[in-house]
Amino acid sequence: MSKIVVVGGGAAGMFAAIAAAQEGQEVTLLEQNEKLGKKLYITGKGRCNLTNAGDREVLFAHVMTNPRFLYSAFSACDNQSVIAFFEANGLRTKVERGNRVFPVSDHASDVTAALQRALKERQVQVRLRAKADGVVCAADGERRAAGVRLAGGEVVPADRVILATGGFSYQTTGSTGDGYRFARDVGHTVTDLFPSLVPFEAKEPYVKSLQGLSLRNVRVRIRDGKKLLYDEFGELLFTHFGVSGPLLLSASAAIRPAQAKKELDMVIDLKPAMDEEQLDARLLREFAEGKNRQFKNVAGSLFPAKLLPVMLALGGIPAEKRVHEITREERAEFIRLMKAFPVTLCGVRGFDEAIVTRGGVSVKEVNPSTMESKLLPGLYFCGELLDLDAMTGGFNLQIAWSTGYLAGACAAGGEASIL
Repeated sequence: MSKIVVVGGGAAGMFAAIAAAQEGQEVTLLEQNEKLGKKLYITGKGRCNLTNAGDREVLFAHVMTNPRFLYSAFSACDNQSVIAFFEANGLRTKVERGNRVFPVSDHASDVTAALQRALKERQVQVRLRAKADGVVCAADGERRAAGVRLAGGEVVPADRVILATGGFSYQTTGSTGDGYRFARDVGHTVTDLFPSLVPFEAKEPYVKSLQGLSLRNVRVRIRDGKKLLYDEFGELLFTHFGVSGPLLLSASAAIRPAQAKKELDMVIDLKPAMDEEQLDARLLREFAEGKNRQFKNVAGSLFPAKLLPVMLALGGIPAEKRVHEITREERAEFIRLMKAFPVTLCGVRGFDEAIVTRGGVSVKEVNPSTMESKLLPGLYFCGELLDLDAMTGGFNLQIAWSTGYLAGACAAGGEASIL
């Protein structure tokens, strides 16, 4: 029987421990926090979007960095395997808009509870408040992983070590980047790290006045000069510093970090279901119903109350002007504003607001079929620690489950198959 030590009690770490113990090995799970799955508790706004129910092509299409590296992992443990695992461990699931999978209870704590039941059933030894300080190499001259050193100096011996320490995002949950140091210490390359799935800051003062306003069913286009970087429909949220919401979080993953550091031109199509001609006809109908009304009173039917003052300020039509006095040119200018509301993006927020980390342990130095280090036999990597990231919608957790399972199963010497 082999001794396997898993470092990190998040999604990837728990799945790795479960998979390794399923093969009959002696497994110890080290977690520096006072409880397991601390980051899981806050994912999906506390509901935990645990995977996405789309087909295999959908999964790969939403992985932004190194998707080809995940062929073996997704084959060994795909989204349907994850759903089946949780259902078998007492967690009923449901599929919502965008194929996002949630627990029926809408409680992330139930996801962690299902994982803890599986750990207990497989007799995984869980050590809480056990902060790792590095990977221990064999002392007999053979280059291989031989255990984990804890912060107090204790060494936990192991035949194989699995690192699942997470990235830099949500550092209050314990994702402080320790795993990157552990990897570097044994010779691994860690690529540049950037926050991803993170809000943007905006330049215009009027954006702050829109704080708290959520716009649904709008279209966002982001350009670097003439180059179109992002073009999607969805929902966005104005904040005290800029813009957030699903559209902008996804944009931060789709746009390269070097580009995200620049000032980028974003326009919001507030009425994507209508073209300019249809919008003009809509305005004329509104005008015809009250020719002596002031423009501000007519425009109020087109926008949320918080947005109206900004639209009036930018639109070029005096708020008190009677609608029968408004010219065709003025209407055309206002319609252009409705179709291209301008916001200048001037960088992304930091890791403390990022959902995931872009960058990590170079996948060139990890065997994609096993998750084992190519540099140090007996050392395995999984989850956000690797240079892998994806869009919102359950895809990042699917990466964690898949790589965690593959690392655990292969570290234990078993064949990679569904749980």
